[in-house]
Amino acid sequence: MPKKKPAPFLPKHKGQTSRTDYKGSDGPAFAPKPKPKWGKPSSTKPEKPKTAAPAKPKPTIVEPTGFDTLGLQEETLKAISDLGFETATPIQILAIPLLLTGCDLIGLAQTGTGKTAAFGLPLIEKMDPEDPATQALVLAPTRELAVQVAKGIHDFAKYGHLRVVPVVGGQPIDRQFRALKQGAQIVVGTPGRVLDHLRRGSLRLDGVRFCVLDEADEMMALGFTEDMEAILAELPESRQLAFFSATMPPRVLAITEKFLRDPKRIEIVAKQRTLETTNQTYYEVPPGKKQEALVRVLDMETPGSTIVFCRTRLETAELSDHLSFHGYNAEPIHGDMGQADRDRVLRRFREGLSDLLIATDVAARGLDIEHVTHVINYDVPYDVEQYIHRIGRTGRAGRSGDAITLIYPRERRKLEAIERLIGSRIEPARIPTIDDIAAQRRKAFVGALREALDEGEFTSMLPCAGELAEQFDPLEVAAAALHLLWKERHETAPPVDPEDVFAEFEQPEVGMVRIFVGMGRQEGLRPGDLVGAIANESGLSGKQIGVIEVLDSSAFVEVPASEGARVVEALSRTKLRNRTVKVQFAQPGIPQPAPFQSGRPKNPPRGEDAHEGRPPKRGKSDKRR
Repeated sequence: MPKKKPAPFLPKHKGQTSRTDYKGSDGPAFAPKPKPKWGKPSSTKPEKPKTAAPAKPKPTIVEPTGFDTLGLQEETLKAISDLGFETATPIQILAIPLLLTGCDLIGLAQTGTGKTAAFGLPLIEKMDPEDPATQALVLAPTRELAVQVAKGIHDFAKYGHLRVVPVVGGQPIDRQFRALKQGAQIVVGTPGRVLDHLRRGSLRLDGVRFCVLDEADEMMALGFTEDMEAILAELPESRQLAFFSATMPPRVLAITEKFLRDPKRIEIVAKQRTLETTNQTYYEVPPGKKQEALVRVLDMETPGSTIVFCRTRLETAELSDHLSFHGYNAEPIHGDMGQADRDRVLRRFREGLSDLLIATDVAARGLDIEHVTHVINYDVPYDVEQYIHRIGRTGRAGRSGDAITLIYPRERRKLEAIERLIGSRIEPARIPTIDDIAAQRRKAFVGALREALDEGEFTSMLPCAGELAEQFDPLEVAAAALHLLWKERHETAPPVDPEDVFAEFEQPEVGMVRIFVGMGRQEGLRPGDLVGAIANESGLSGKQIGVIEVLDSSAFVEVPASEGARVVEALSRTKLRNRTVKVQFAQPGIPQPAPFQSGRPKNPPRGEDAHEGRPPKRGKSDKRR
């Protein structure tokens, strides 16, 4: 019998509805054309029609309901109750009834929305515990996610007498041979290991009734497209197929058109998952200074459990060593580690024994840890899909989270492209100064003292304090005790000497511009000298002048962006402390008001040479007018 050609999966026009559309419609697809105006033609030139920006998808609204309304059997409901689940998530409410009918399905939902139960519960309902042959196959992109999904299905099948076997790399294959030979109704694995078993003949798919591809977009991004197609081609004609994914790029759409038959499609648009519960910021860093910048950000943020994403395995190892040197309990995780080592690292991170997990993107889809407070992109993600997958590790279960990205000046356009695609602004932040970090530490120190005073756990030390108070002023006694405690806690802190490294690249306040002055404390410069010079020479009032930082050999001052060129010119022609000093815009990576030039400057800097982490030298043709 010839194979039935699958119906093409075509995107619908705006406003078009069908029985597979679960997001509703905002109105008619086409508005009536306006009637032409008759009479004397207008002398004004008709305006070109403006192309409206595509409307943002609205969050999916699904009424909460219990699992007992979704058509599941009593044994399955009992297992769900034992696990403590009461209310189904939106993806579960929409997907479970459809999958129970036997149709193919495309489910779009972010990570952490309950997709495992959405396909795992219907899958269990369709299994025959008396048949030892493999009846269901679930493919996942990473070992961690495959093991996690297998455990979830095993828990749901508690009363179903079904055997669930994970087959992933990094585990002894002979053990998997024995498990498959004993009979496994449900197999969960990564594409590479599943294909290996198929070629060896230790796994047969001719009895599979139900197949799921979990995180299909990530599997294809990791290069498993050919493996996926080879596995799907081995499935029998009468199987049911479900694709679950966080995004639907063209490559995923193409494979759904090839293998799915008249699929239903559901999409959970959860705006709160990536926008409302996650604070998104970025820090602009001088070239070659990301490690130092990350330490400062961590010192300032004092985060809880944090995942730092890197691009390469080598980078995870180097960054982990650097952070450990600075007192952080950081551990790397990447694809080259053995399974036992990866399990150990993840267990320590879940239990709070390590503060930082330095991970490549292979770990992005295998982690489901609710208490992650911060996600840090040490490198800018390649595309918006990778960005969404990364920051989806925080802001879970209704908690707020923070997503931080470190960028070089040349990477700002890439970040702006991500902003446009996610429809949300990523706020700039200033690299913390040494003074900022010290103030933050003092604030936390005082907070800890307040808690100790409230709890009253210091009563055993009162006799000692009373004895000292008879000889010294009580305030001095308290200050000396605090000094000793502070010294003990922070004696291993790094020396306060690299202030000038980031001073030039620190972000000014919104609407302000940062100006470099080539004189500092060593020459006797004071903030008042800068305020007086700017006010007298440029006409700005003291209230208009922003932050002033006077360092050992240089200083920085913030002024309104519209007045920046005038202030630079004014300070360049005056003297500070009876000396003519170098004055120019700081942050060479950030565009400043363009100078008037009589021609193209000779030998303009190219590539990274234009951003060496110091102010660019200005030639005669760079004079501002």
